[in-house]
Amino acid sequence: MTTPTVRSVSVGRARDAAWAGRLRRTAIDKRPVEGPVAVRSLGLAGDEQADLVNHGGPDQAVYAYAREDLDHWAERLGRELRDGMFGENLTTHGVQVSRALIGERWRIGTARFEVVLPRVPCSVFGAWMAEPAWVKRFTAEARTGAYLRVLDEGHLAAGDPITVEYRPGHGIDLATAFRARHDRDLDLLRRVLELPGRAEEWQRAYDRVARQLGPA
Repeated sequence: MTTPTVRSVSVGRARDAAWAGRLRRTAIDKRPVEGPVAVRSLGLAGDEQADLVNHGGPDQAVYAYAREDLDHWAERLGRELRDGMFGENLTTHGVQVSRALIGERWRIGTARFEVVLPRVPCSVFGAWMAEPAWVKRFTAEARTGAYLRVLDEGHLAAGDPITVEYRPGHGIDLATAFRARHDRDLDLLRRVLELPGRAEEWQRAYDRVARQLGPA
């Protein structure tokens, strides 16, 4: 059985980019770094987000994506995808990241994390990938990766094992909750709202879907 590990740790600074939406600035280009990296409440040392309205903050402090899912996309797209290509901070191995449960808790190095949100693809991600209908394709696959909340600051490095210290019993994983947004499944979104410690983004998602559906 494969031991879940961090394959690489990547960070990136915001830079100007004409294609990067209304801000014309992005930090999606993450690159692997060597040695231990400090984990802080708002992210990894040396990392940055450009669009602080839609990215970053305690509920999106660190982004994890599975190497296995990158390999899936590499095969589908017919090109190599390096670690960090999806803007992830942690490229994992041996973990079904998109199937992690909301509220699941991981220990990596001396830091502890909580699985909070799936990635919702944006136009900047689409422009970065330069693939036809990328946002639609990523959404359809629901290989979302996981935004992590930092519970305990510390340090981590490539090669560190990922230990699941707590797995809640509700059974709602990131991919399922992500699909509920797009399938307009208010019943499931209501269940997400009842979860302890859930991100405020779930309330906004519920409100958007409720408006789209209109009066019952």
